[in-house]
Amino acid sequence: MIVEKTTVGIKELRPNGFVIIDDVPCRVEKVDVSKSGKHGASKVRVEAMGLLDGKRHSLVKPSSDSATVPILSKKKAQVVAIIGDNAQLMDLADYNMFELEIPEERKDEIKQGEEIDYYEICDVKTLKQLK
Repeated sequence: MIVEKTTVGIKELRPNGFVIIDDVPCRVEKVDVSKSGKHGASKVRVEAMGLLDGKRHSLVKPSSDSATVPILSKKKAQVVAIIGDNAQLMDLADYNMFELEIPEERKDEIKQGEEIDYYEICDVKTLKQLK
């Protein structure tokens, strides 16, 4: 499993950016920087929402540390079939076939035979709108 990611200084994270916390890709909601104390460096507290699990995650590190940021890949696929709440898709770049669950917010726009966008993040494919 090769996960596409990069590192940035934790102070450079901004709301609506992305970060990996506990091996879970997340969208940054809030970044707080505490001022340095008498004996130490300032700390950065990052609060984020998991992109795939929808759970809240937090991270506290010294401001000189770095954070891991996932690289999102937006790809195109053709809807081959719709089976219940799942869509059978064919990637238009390498013609691989795979099946993904259709999220509630996209049930109306995904129709058989059409081309759609999907995201690949940390080796997980999803039809959720991430950006």
